[in-house]
Amino acid sequence: MSVETTLSIVKPDAVGRGLIGEILKCFESAGLKIAAAKLVHLTPERAQVFYAIHKERPFFASLCAYMSSGPIFVSVLEGEGAIAKNREIMGATDPAKAAPGTIRKNWGKDVEQNAVHGSDGIDTAATEINFFFRPDEIFRSSR
Repeated sequence: MSVETTLSIVKPDAVGRGLIGEILKCFESAGLKIAAAKLVHLTPERAQVFYAIHKERPFFASLCAYMSSGPIFVSVLEGEGAIAKNREIMGATDPAKAAPGTIRKNWGKDVEQNAVHGSDGIDTAATEINFFFRPDEIFRSSR
């Protein structure tokens, strides 16, 4: 397995409940390193660009309104198999179906307000990381 980077977002509901530290602890305890991080407040227009892949889905407007409703904490996570590891730590999209001990099971409210977002593949991770970070903002241990 190779060292990968992936994007992680702590969503507005989790930021508002003061869960950034608890969530980051889950990633770090699993061996993922934080290569970049910042607090961001998306405008509705930026949320629409970020989630454009879902623009034809019925939940698109609600998702964009929610993701621009308050600050989000975005980070680049790095490690062996970081994408799959991040997704495992997050748990299923629906907190009711997520495995015990996962972030979404512990702190998710519902399918939309499920505390976190994570990239689903290598290409998506690169696109999502580039959306939020310039290359010079990312510290990679392989440098």
